Amino acid sequence: MENIFRDATSTLILISPFIKLHERYKASLLTHKENDKLEIIVVFGKNEDNLNKSMSQEDLQFLMQFPNIAIRYEKRLHAKYFANEISAILTSMNLYSFSQDNNIEVGVLIEGTLLGNALDREAFSYFEEVIKQSDLIFKKSPQYENTLMGLKRKYTNSKTDIDKVSEFFSVKTEKKNEAFRNETQPQKPLGYCIRTGVKIPFDVKMPLSQEAYKSWSKYGDKSYAEKFCHFSGEAAHGETSFDKPILQKNWKKAKEIFGF
Repeated sequence: MENIFRDATSTLILISPFIKLHERYKASLLTHKENDKLEIIVVFGKNEDNLNKSMSQEDLQFLMQFPNIAIRYEKRLHAKYFANEISAILTSMNLYSFSQDNNIEVGVLIEGTLLGNALDREAFSYFEEVIKQSDLIFKKSPQYENTLMGLKRKYTNSKTDIDKVSEFFSVKTEKKNEAFRNETQPQKPLGYCIRTGVKIPFDVKMPLSQEAYKSWSKYGDKSYAEKFCHFSGEAAHGETSFDKPILQKNWKKAKEIFGF
């Protein structure tokens, strides 16, 4: 993998759900820090609830310094593929320092030939589609000026074409916080419809489901004998009613729990 990183001249593709760069990989990549002719494409993803687990801010900032780079996100990503213009690796290993140091991993090295390599073409074609379908969150492209009367181009600087990094991470974080708020909000306690026994929100003033209430409201008899206890859901044998939805034996316990 280090060789693939270091030997890239025109294209370098890094596809990994989780990215936490080992110092050796950083060293290999840094040989291209001033190389405006090398297009680097990075795709990460997988951990939608916490993007920092998929790629740390430190590694993101490290990658954003390269002069010709696109960084993309794909939430369904599980594959790992690393390639330059002449060779590629399909592997089980994430671009993650822990994986390199601690896991037993396997990879298949594919090398191009003068006649072409069918597996290499198929793999590249597949991952080209993965790249296209992913979300572009950062892109920096090199800028040039013409010299020698337009016969030669000279690299001047790199322009950030797209930078959705802050927005992208904040949106994902907000979604996570919203989900957390929803999960931590106290849920309305449940009771049972005194006519059908189905679960409904506990409310001694409305102990009927919507359907049962439509039926009950035709006559509106608050003392009409019903079938179930609003608190426990057990059979009431006619001992509950709209006026008294809870069995007498359960009244004290229900009052302690729900405080009505």
